[in-house]
Amino acid sequence: MPDMSETQSKQLLHLVIGGELAGLKGTEFKNLDEVDIVGVYPNYAAAYDVWKQKAQMTVDNAEMRYFIVHLHRLLDPADD
Repeated sequence: MPDMSETQSKQLLHLVIGGELAGLKGTEFKNLDEVDIVGVYPNYAAAYDVWKQKAQMTVDNAEMRYFIVHLHRLLDPADD
């Protein structure tokens, strides 16, 4: 019987987060209390799908930005 870890793809966690920025050229949020922590996803493709949806919902607000954070790189930087 094959090992479960061999049959599943490696989990590469990604966080989708967004909010209004203090300025158009930076990445500093205007108000940390209002940051939208959308969720954690098992791979980039899943995170991208959610990021794209959230970004399209806020397209009329030039200061609103959503980001994909590669959590797997923060959790295990040697295994990149």
